[in-house]
Amino acid sequence: MINLKSLSIGLVLFLIGQILAWYQTNGQFISSWIKENPLLVALIGGIPVGYSYILGTTYIVSAFNGELWPSRLLGFAMGVVAFTFLAYAHLGETVTTKTLVTLLLAFAIVLIQVFWK
Repeated sequence: MINLKSLSIGLVLFLIGQILAWYQTNGQFISSWIKENPLLVALIGGIPVGYSYILGTTYIVSAFNGELWPSRLLGFAMGVVAFTFLAYAHLGETVTTKTLVTLLLAFAIVLIQVFWK
């Protein structure tokens, strides 16, 4: 039985980590300060990104009774979702057919991990 509270907390933590990682790696395309200070951005962002992933993994593994694979696949899916929205919001990159299929596959991964017994 999946612990929905742990699953929800884990997914939110993964989403936070993915959003922070997006700004850390892609912020150079939207901010000259980030582009000119990559080491500082890596140092400042590294701890919250890593901590979000560590805690997110802890909650997801707990939600799935000790299984590690769901955390990896759900983290990947959350990254695809976060990347899609942030790339559009900041860089105007639209969702192409290829990207839409990828998003649907990411969603399918989440459904498989949550509902396949």
